Amino acid sequence: MNEPSLIPSSTWTLQRDAFGKLVLTRGLDEQFLGVVPIRAFPIQSPDVGISLVNTDGQEVAWIEQLADVAEPAQSLIRHELATREFMPVVSAILSVTSFSTPCTWAVETDRGPTQFVLRGDEDIRRIGTEGTLLISDSHGIQYLVRDQYALDARSKKILDRFL
Repeated sequence: MNEPSLIPSSTWTLQRDAFGKLVLTRGLDEQFLGVVPIRAFPIQSPDVGISLVNTDGQEVAWIEQLADVAEPAQSLIRHELATREFMPVVSAILSVTSFSTPCTWAVETDRGPTQFVLRGDEDIRRIGTEGTLLISDSHGIQYLVRDQYALDARSKKILDRFL
């Protein structure tokens, strides 16, 4: 049974195989095919605490700080995380169809403009104490508001009606 690696990332290498899966090599003879990076704190500290798990879900390596991982492994991990995680970041709330739920929100995100249906006020959750919000739409897609206090005045006014 392999124990999680708490040794520096310089002691293992990461590359893609012919099928596009990540392969972690530790030492001379330990290889883990199909490893997957998983963030410990995806919203509040996305680059701190990343676990590399094998196909059985067992941790095979631990990364304290992603910035400390040498290239090209760091880029491979970032790319893999980006393809697995889909959480648009809301930069503005353009309009809502109603101030009672369910209602349709038109928002601007880091991935472009979109619309979604908010089922109820309980689908807006506060994350931490710094104004971060997580909004779930009727399809289960989660939208992130990094700092509700940094939104423009119109967006804040709309949001206040639901909080």
